[in-house]
Amino acid sequence: MNKKSIGLAALLVFVIIAAVLTFLEMGDAASLAERFQTPLVGGTESFLMEELQFGKNLDVWFMLMLVAFLMLFIKKFEWGVCLAVLLSAAASFVVYLGIQQFCYEAVWNQTLLIKAVICSITLVIAIGVFLGTCKMWQYLLAGVLFAIAYTVVENVIMPLDIIGAATDPGGSILVHMCAAYFGLGVALGIRDKRAFDEPMYTTTHSVSFVWLASMLLWMLWPSFVTSLAGLQDVTWATITCYMAGIGSILSTYIMCMALQGKVNPLVYTYAMLCGPVAIGAPLLSVGPWGALLIGLIAGAVSTTCFIYLQPWLCSKLGVLDVMGVHNLHGVGGWMGAIFVCIVVGSFGSLLTAAIVFVFAIVTGLITGVIIKATRGEIADEDICSDAPDFIRSDDPEIGVS
Repeated sequence: MNKKSIGLAALLVFVIIAAVLTFLEMGDAASLAERFQTPLVGGTESFLMEELQFGKNLDVWFMLMLVAFLMLFIKKFEWGVCLAVLLSAAASFVVYLGIQQFCYEAVWNQTLLIKAVICSITLVIAIGVFLGTCKMWQYLLAGVLFAIAYTVVENVIMPLDIIGAATDPGGSILVHMCAAYFGLGVALGIRDKRAFDEPMYTTTHSVSFVWLASMLLWMLWPSFVTSLAGLQDVTWATITCYMAGIGSILSTYIMCMALQGKVNPLVYTYAMLCGPVAIGAPLLSVGPWGALLIGLIAGAVSTTCFIYLQPWLCSKLGVLDVMGVHNLHGVGGWMGAIFVCIVVGSFGSLLTAAIVFVFAIVTGLITGVIIKATRGEIADEDICSDAPDFIRSDDPEIGVS
């Protein structure tokens, strides 16, 4: 089948699924209004929570789109990154909502929408590991399979209380570890070593997009970690998130200078976000200065991992972590789990993190095997390239930028 036939078939499948779900929904028309109206039960506080979450819902979507720009540094693979982000986000968002409504009878409100976009942003982070090594339509496939796996992590693994319940209000484990190790599992399943040969040339322009995305993500991060928090916790969580972020801004610069003498902008713009990643689990368990300390440690460790762990780990695994996701999200997630265990004196979060690690790797590996089995041939020159998917009209005097 050619691309046109595949595209039309895929569209038909989506239309049929949506039509079936619409029919099922209309059969429950009596409760439709109840499910889509903002409940005023609980008085002013409930209404204020819905209003607050509306803004945070938009902020998390904004952050999701910024993750695309964070990965936009390969000059011949800029549009492809944006499209991959949109497709993977759309597929995972829709499937997550479908599972929540028809399997868990979830109510359509701001909380549900935020949980859905958190699922999507987790996948968008994950695709950074194997970005450019699959066909564009397969990001839709990854979205469907990831939403199923993520639902298991959220509803089954995270609530486990074996030796103590996990403490993870800001998503160090649920979001960042799940993203890093699902993505790594997919890369292991695809196992396309040609990614190692991609020179990944950049331009000042493309890296400037990364700077902008990193700085805006840093600024918006408190909206993400407080998106599901109660009103009484928002100020505390905002303080600790920003203090951890300040810590990693400082330590990342110091480590870049100490280890390489100059700042590698791609290392700095990624590792400076490790403070906000690591503070996710101990978000409400430490004070401002404890958060600063966590950020300082997280930024230093992440920077060291980008410079030294990345080449070693990729060579041992035989796959390339294209965007260095593990060095920020995987390592940052582990640090968050360790820090909160130290602070609260319980190992529940660390055990949960270990279970998420194994589950994410395995489900990612299965997804990667499915992607490899269905992707067909990809030419060497089409690895991490916009060429197969876009109509271009570049000025021949300028060339592709």
